[in-house]
Amino acid sequence: MADERDSSPTPRPRRARPGADPYDNIEPLLTELAVVDADDPHREVLRERVIERCLPLAENIARKFSGRGENFDDLLQIARVGLVQAVDRFDPSFGASFLSFAVPTIMGEVRRHFRDHTWALRVPRRLKEIQQTIGPATEELAQRLGRMPRAREIAAEIGADLTEVTQALIARNAYQTAPIDPFPNSGEDSTTASVLDTYGADEPSYRTVEDYLAVEPLIAALPEQQRQILIMRFFESMSQAKIAEQLGCSQMNVSRILSTTLDTLREQALRD
Repeated sequence: MADERDSSPTPRPRRARPGADPYDNIEPLLTELAVVDADDPHREVLRERVIERCLPLAENIARKFSGRGENFDDLLQIARVGLVQAVDRFDPSFGASFLSFAVPTIMGEVRRHFRDHTWALRVPRRLKEIQQTIGPATEELAQRLGRMPRAREIAAEIGADLTEVTQALIARNAYQTAPIDPFPNSGEDSTTASVLDTYGADEPSYRTVEDYLAVEPLIAALPEQQRQILIMRFFESMSQAKIAEQLGCSQMNVSRILSTTLDTLREQALRD
């Protein structure tokens, strides 16, 4: 994903062919472009000449953002749009070099594309903006602290609220989604597992838990003797003979009480 502040160096555009002016010396052409009247046919020719000379700059910046889930050709087109905007907006009267204006303009256009068009789910814009600053801040803090930073430390580093940083970290999961079912044309030899393939089997004890939760209040409502015999038999795994010995009654009496109690619980559970 594109970061608002990349820690990697700003891409330095390649030099033009031997004998041609480098990008650093393109300002004279832009100065000439600025003084030409808007209805002068020569202005469009000059503008196209400037844009054509700077196309490698857009390509270099597009390559900087490649490998982040977007097609390179799409990134190249976005970068070229940013280049055209930089050429049209550049004012040589300020005295700044064209590169110092064009590079952030083009990179901003590419970052805006990542922010607005590459999220798989709808995420608030504020969280997108914070999320873009988290990557560089995390790298810087990790080098400084010698460990991965905590959310509170990241929030202090970028000057954001802890809650917003936490939400932005969670929102990362919405950047790209994976299909639950396999791709229909993936083929039998495909090594890409779907989300469905990663799910485990149903837990057989779930039904036991449901049954326990259903009968728990019914057991609690039983008379003391019936509840005691039920607990000793099924929760303490005592035999009917042992229960009879402890309660001072016959085993037949214990068996009768258990049978009556289970029938009552079954009837109440099914009725509820």
